[in-house]
Amino acid sequence: MSGNIRPETMERITTPALAQAFIDEQIAAVRAQVGDKKVLLALSGGVDSSVVAALLIKAIGKQLTCVHVNHGLMRKGESEQVIEVFGKELDANLIYVDATDRFLDLLAGVDEPEKKRKIIGAEFIKVFDEESSKLEGIDFLAQGTIYPDILESDGVKAHHNVGGLPEDMKMELVEPVKLLYKDEVRVVGEALGLPHSMVYRQPFPGPGLGVRCLGAITRDRLHALREADAILREEFDKNGLAGKVWQYFIAVPDFKSVGVKDGKRYEGWPAIIRAVNTTDAMSATIEEIPYALLHHITDRITHEVDGINRVCFDLTPKPIGTIEWE
Repeated sequence: MSGNIRPETMERITTPALAQAFIDEQIAAVRAQVGDKKVLLALSGGVDSSVVAALLIKAIGKQLTCVHVNHGLMRKGESEQVIEVFGKELDANLIYVDATDRFLDLLAGVDEPEKKRKIIGAEFIKVFDEESSKLEGIDFLAQGTIYPDILESDGVKAHHNVGGLPEDMKMELVEPVKLLYKDEVRVVGEALGLPHSMVYRQPFPGPGLGVRCLGAITRDRLHALREADAILREEFDKNGLAGKVWQYFIAVPDFKSVGVKDGKRYEGWPAIIRAVNTTDAMSATIEEIPYALLHHITDRITHEVDGINRVCFDLTPKPIGTIEWE
């Protein structure tokens, strides 16, 4: 399979047997491409980079170095899962960089969404570049590029992979899943033995919670958002909605309203639930969530998350509302 055009004859990977055949083929291809040289991968914890990491570990083991940058805008438990799965279970050559303070300090007082995105993207590249420059003799850069990224490579998804890495990083690309669609990547991930929760992780924007902590990001509001989002995900998992809803998350805006707690006035932020279904992300419909569950989620968030005193449900389809708020 050479070039970036998926052959008409290529069978869709839908079964463990087809996935295993693909894995075997790619292991041979990667070994032929890389030889005894070293490969670097930015491991976000997303589906695509995780599957590429697991595949490359099988193919070349310690010749692969994974760099996981925690920009402080991950969902609850995500960086911990990357360390557990790749650092401990798969014994990967993993460099973990906790750059939380660095990112949040740069974002302090910045309320414009596009500016936030640019700061996060540029700083990510800077951190990744700093880490890679400490390494000796890296000849290849692995990326979790998938087929839709190639089809959309008009700049729309420039943030998706480590696009824009400095030009002096003269590395050849290793992109073992570049001819696969997302559903196929997941089948391959399961065949590689990755946790189901990682393989079926929801689409998550590159800037992470940075575009869901609306306006200027503060640490206390970011913490509240992360905790509220974890409750929403836990309840969707428990109630059979995780597999039915394409994307669901919390957004927390930068304003407060008055409430009552322990018989006293209590100012807090609202948590806005967004739950949508889509086939192509160009349009989206609103998932019907049972009212009893919405009441239960509201009760948990308002009682368990410090700083949030209201829960709202966003009923806006796309168009007219985009999936993300920022």
